Amino acid sequence: MLLQPGRLRYNLGMRYVGTVYRPPSEADSYLLQATIGCSWNHCTYCATYQEKQFRLRPLAETLEDIALAGSTFGDRVRKVFVMDGDAMVMELELWEPILQALSDTFPNLRRVSCYATALNLLAKSGHELRRLRDLGLKLLYIGPESGDDTTLKRIAKGADSADHVEAAAKARQAGMKQSLIFLLGAGGVERSVEHATASARLATAMDPEFLSALTLMLIPGTPIHELAESGRFQIPSVDELLRELRTIVAETNPSDTIFRCNHASNYLPIAGRLPRDRDAILQKIDAALTGDVPFRSEWSRGL
Repeated sequence: MLLQPGRLRYNLGMRYVGTVYRPPSEADSYLLQATIGCSWNHCTYCATYQEKQFRLRPLAETLEDIALAGSTFGDRVRKVFVMDGDAMVMELELWEPILQALSDTFPNLRRVSCYATALNLLAKSGHELRRLRDLGLKLLYIGPESGDDTTLKRIAKGADSADHVEAAAKARQAGMKQSLIFLLGAGGVERSVEHATASARLATAMDPEFLSALTLMLIPGTPIHELAESGRFQIPSVDELLRELRTIVAETNPSDTIFRCNHASNYLPIAGRLPRDRDAILQKIDAALTGDVPFRSEWSRGL
């Protein structure tokens, strides 16, 4: 998942290792670095945690940072995002004191969230997930990136579509909300159609409260960039990327999902609810494909 770096808002005096990243929707959250790096860190498109060796942060340090944030910001903190790449990997013996400290320290805290992989969700029991939810972990950011198993294998995601469906069901049964991220262009030109169609199918099956589409950007030093440089991977054209987006919007049938495609990587910023706003979103995509709505300029795109 190629997401925006955290800005220093509730972070004065906090101790961070390396660059920190968070979802765009966590812009106003206190960022708590309870793990360093990503426990998987094999995804071929991702350079986010390449400079970090994964490790669990000592609990005492994490609790010290919570206390420091509490003495500085106190009742101003309403949301907390626990970093780094997939904090769900932590065992309950770490999660429980962290979540309890957050609840005790921030009287106006509404929710705690984190990134989660399908495999780390599946490694926890339903009882463990319900316990985390009861302690305040209410929202999980999950990045399937694609619903196409061939694409998932090629980008080394570590889990297939069935794993993601099972993980989503466990999270839902525990009462946790989900925000899913899919990556336009992840299948390359070769599997563009399959990637889009299967992603819509997977998004429907996972039925999240939030759904986002980002666009693949080839980052030097990543395996997928090396494949592109050698001619073994070709990123779809802008029109092809928009057709992928159109397929996902047209064929995803969730119960009621807030949909966002307004990340800085995207050529066409759009938003709405699915299925309610499907027709309006499709009309805007069609207008962009015919040239009646301009694309975002290449220079203004970013991670």
